[in-house]
Amino acid sequence: MAKAKAAAPTSSGGKAAKKKKWSKGKVKDKAQHAVAVDKVLYDRIMKDVPTFRMISQSILIDRLKINGSLARRAIQHLEKEGQIKRIVHHSRQLIYTRATASSD
Repeated sequence: MAKAKAAAPTSSGGKAAKKKKWSKGKVKDKAQHAVAVDKVLYDRIMKDVPTFRMISQSILIDRLKINGSLARRAIQHLEKEGQIKRIVHHSRQLIYTRATASSD
């Protein structure tokens, strides 16, 4: 009798027999952003970024494929040079725009 009870759950069908297959989900590839500035990247930052209408750390990361610390340094450098001007300073989210001759 004990043998019959032990064998019953293994041969039962229905919900207990089918396990849910969990989806693996989509895996996003890790971005290979630049971590150091070379001459080509520096020239691109100095030429392109001051023409952007809105400049923030996340925008530089997306468009120039650089990491966050490089984006912050590039923004600081451009602000010191007077090529961009700050419009919003909220905690660590700094938003800049291009410096125009009429705004100075």
